[in-house]
Amino acid sequence: MDQNPEQMHNITVKARKNNTVGALVNNTVEPPVDITGEAPVGEWSDFRVAHFQTQLSAAMLNIPSLQNRISEDSSQLPDIMQDASLEGPFGLGRLAFPSLQRFNNINYFLISFCILCLAQGIISGLTQVSNGNFEKDFYLSRAEKVILAISYDLASLLVAILVAHYGCRGNRSKWLAAAAFLVGLASIVFAVPYLKYEVVRPVEEREELCIDEEERKMPNCEENIVPFKSEIISFSIIGQSLQGIAGMPMYILGVTYIYDNISIYMAGIYLGVADAAFVLGYGLGFAVGSPNLRPSFNHSSEEEVNDNFFLWQFNWFIGFLCATLLAWFTFFPFLCFPHSLPGAHKLKQQKEKDSLSFYKKLKNMEYGYNLQDLFHALWSLLKNPLLMCYSMCKASESLASSGVAEFLPKYLENQFLLIPSRATLLTGIILVPGSAIGNFLGGFIVSKLKMSCRSQMKFIVITSIVSLLLFISNIFIKCERAKFAGISVNYEGTGTLGNLTAPCNAHCGCTSSIYSSVCGRDETEYFSPCFAGCLASKHLHYGKTFYNCSCIKHGLANADSENDPIDATSGKCNTKCHALPLFFAFFFSSIVFSSSASIPITLIILRTLPHNLHSLGIAVTYTILRIFGTIPGPLLFRLATSTFCTYWDINKCGVKGRCWIYNKFKMMLILMGLCLFCKLATTLFTLLAYFKYNVSRVGSENAKERKRNKK
Repeated sequence: MDQNPEQMHNITVKARKNNTVGALVNNTVEPPVDITGEAPVGEWSDFRVAHFQTQLSAAMLNIPSLQNRISEDSSQLPDIMQDASLEGPFGLGRLAFPSLQRFNNINYFLISFCILCLAQGIISGLTQVSNGNFEKDFYLSRAEKVILAISYDLASLLVAILVAHYGCRGNRSKWLAAAAFLVGLASIVFAVPYLKYEVVRPVEEREELCIDEEERKMPNCEENIVPFKSEIISFSIIGQSLQGIAGMPMYILGVTYIYDNISIYMAGIYLGVADAAFVLGYGLGFAVGSPNLRPSFNHSSEEEVNDNFFLWQFNWFIGFLCATLLAWFTFFPFLCFPHSLPGAHKLKQQKEKDSLSFYKKLKNMEYGYNLQDLFHALWSLLKNPLLMCYSMCKASESLASSGVAEFLPKYLENQFLLIPSRATLLTGIILVPGSAIGNFLGGFIVSKLKMSCRSQMKFIVITSIVSLLLFISNIFIKCERAKFAGISVNYEGTGTLGNLTAPCNAHCGCTSSIYSSVCGRDETEYFSPCFAGCLASKHLHYGKTFYNCSCIKHGLANADSENDPIDATSGKCNTKCHALPLFFAFFFSSIVFSSSASIPITLIILRTLPHNLHSLGIAVTYTILRIFGTIPGPLLFRLATSTFCTYWDINKCGVKGRCWIYNKFKMMLILMGLCLFCKLATTLFTLLAYFKYNVSRVGSENAKERKRNKK
């Protein structure tokens, strides 16, 4: 249809106006077009000026709201910019290659951290076994035993606060690199004595038979004087001190680094994996060291073994060397990780939205570099009831772990009539996998269920109560006491209780330094073939047998394949007790439930503290743990051990060694009483923290309501 030029002009103007309105609504600007699709240049310049004037007017109208928004966010803007600026690439300074940026995430950091934890766990396990070897073979004094027991914890106690104060302000991954170097160095220090001295003393594999007085050899008391004993102990103390110093950057700065670079509901899984790595490393070190404690030899190879005793210690050296290589393998990756991983500042903002009432009380506190700020921050943390309650929970849990590790092998050995090596093996099977599974499951459950702090507190209470009930059930699982000559029964009325010597073996000159129990045909256990008065022995296909035993007068004597009557056989008497599997199941389950509270406790501590006090809060927790848990624990347990010991190893030179036989009833009371006390303490402290948390929540909500009412 034909239209005149004036109508065409009106249509073009309307189209331009419509385009202008659409552009303003959509916040976009497009050149006006006529029906031919071409934009007139002159009119477009006039339109552009008009559009900018319209935008300027709208911006002027929005200035008051913009100013209010800036005033509200001005305090947060510098922190956000500062946090974002700390995120960097993976590399050494400017040497950040693009191909290496695939490692710049929390997963590869966790792998490096777990390798380091595994290395320190291996060293801790090897050290635990070697310290026990030192105490038995070197006849250490009480002071030397105490120093060996607490040197690791004492060193970590002295540096925990300082590491947290200065380490949280720098690049924490660099501190972990220093910790990796110290862990490897400590392992080398532990390995030096095994290269330089005769630490593992080969012993002759023999049984002690009854020997007439004229055929006896006089004891050589100079054999108990170990050369270079002070040097060996010094190396061990230095190594453990280095381990304690290296542990604080790992378990303070490493934990907070993981928490800051992962979401709240994934942190439990990552921390659980790290704890499990250390526990598994400890078990691995214990397994490597235990078979190499006391290598044996026979008379034909005695000279060869004495000339090449270093060969027996090579496995120890290899174990420490492998731990060193593992630790130093993580040194370079930790140097390359940045101050914060990409995306850390966004995670920090999300965590601050979930700020708690106790968090807000400490959020605006100034915390600088000087010692005055440090003391002020420490005092504020010590007044935080949640932190104190859960620090005491950590201390009680560590006290229980130390007590179980000390008592359980002896309890299994005496309660269920196991040989020492098997009792130690079962202890490792119960504690190591049980603790590792519990640590991982605790973190996994609270993370997958996305538990709040209140829910995590309920989880800790429930697991503690279940663990408490399982510990109580273990009290009723026991075996009938076997008759033990000189301990529970006398020698047919001729001896006295508490004395292994009786008229039937007085002529044998027996020593209590060699414990090799035998079971007589009278269903009575004897400390050794010598105390049973046995004069001869044989190795048969079903074990070692003993003959002509003067103290064994009753019972049916079975004949061996050579028609000689057997008086005793090697080993403990069979009491037909089948309660060990049930005890194992209940105690293993109790360890799993007990360990599952560890990661939730750590998460609650981190969630109830502001970001700038995370490291210092964890340091305070470890300080309290050392003071009330791991330092006094071994001392108290060793003191308790001496109270229920029935028979000590006192050799002919008068030197007191280890305890051979314990009072099972007293041991059961102390072991189970300790576990019950610690789990009850954890439950009560958690309930107190739950009450304080609820009171603070209610007070915070009431304060918010009052502010809203005033407005």
